[in-house]
Amino acid sequence: MDQLCHRTFGRRRSVILVTALLLALTRAAAADDVENFYRGRTLTVVISYSVGGGYDLYARVLARYLGKYIPGHPTIVPENMPGAGGLRASNYLYTAAAKDGSVIGTFSRSIPTMPLVDPTLSFDGRKFTWLGSMSSDTSLCLTRSTSPVKTWHDMLTMPVVMGGQYAAADSDIYARLYNNVLGTKIKLVSGYPGTNDITLAMERGEVEGICGLSWGTIKIAHPEWVTGKSVNFLLQAALKKEPELADVPLTLDVIDDPVKKQILSLHFAPQAIGRPFAAPPNIPDDRKAALIRAFDDTMKDPEFLEETAKAKMDIAPMTGQEIDVLLTQLYALPPDVVAKAAKAITE
Repeated sequence: MDQLCHRTFGRRRSVILVTALLLALTRAAAADDVENFYRGRTLTVVISYSVGGGYDLYARVLARYLGKYIPGHPTIVPENMPGAGGLRASNYLYTAAAKDGSVIGTFSRSIPTMPLVDPTLSFDGRKFTWLGSMSSDTSLCLTRSTSPVKTWHDMLTMPVVMGGQYAAADSDIYARLYNNVLGTKIKLVSGYPGTNDITLAMERGEVEGICGLSWGTIKIAHPEWVTGKSVNFLLQAALKKEPELADVPLTLDVIDDPVKKQILSLHFAPQAIGRPFAAPPNIPDDRKAALIRAFDDTMKDPEFLEETAKAKMDIAPMTGQEIDVLLTQLYALPPDVVAKAAKAITE
């Protein structure tokens, strides 16, 4: 009996060792396959807005470091694809881009949930291959200092001309949202390629301001607005108040109606994924894992953190898995809440 038990134990141990060896060999082969795929290849980072804006800045900094952590170390090339408030780039990434792991992109944090409120859109935000987000953010509604509209209360009684891009952009979503939920009198002038173009239009006097400019972008690209008090900050759009903007009203705090709060919350929740990056759906699993791991490792890179700190860029990463969980929760909201939220951003 003892000899039989010994032989049985020996066979089981052999099976375990062989299985472990096979798994190790499989992982090594998969790693080799990923490295061979990316070696000597160019990986494109599609940027959904024009040069000079916040999304452009974050994507270009990421591009300088990401290749270091992808097996095979591909060359990373940023490519601007502005249009339709980011929908041009997101549609390209979802449908037309190569689904082999050679293309990733960044677009407005509002776009993944737009199909909830716009049934004409043909993509599902949950199906992108989410790599992660470089930081959460807060969108601000603001006017230049010369505008008679200096507080959010002024928007209730005076018309104000705000610049916009396209229906899926924060600038357009929040302008319509505030008109329909808060009762503001915003006149939206849409069609600008990006927020950088809108801020230039503010300087030329074409528009008075914008509803939907990131606090992170303002700190980097327009610090003089803060130090010189050359703009009026009217409202901040987020689920919680930005500590650096203690004197700027949080939109959720200026109303008491619980239904209106639900509507605002659905549109503000994507602020948590302020600087998202994704690959197309259905890329090979091994390359998906490699890209996600490379993104996570880049967020911890000392040189990357040093450069972003010098540029005063907010880095507060959110993992791809965390984005997946948030989007799953938002897509599961009751249909009546979604319908009201959709109606709130129509003309």
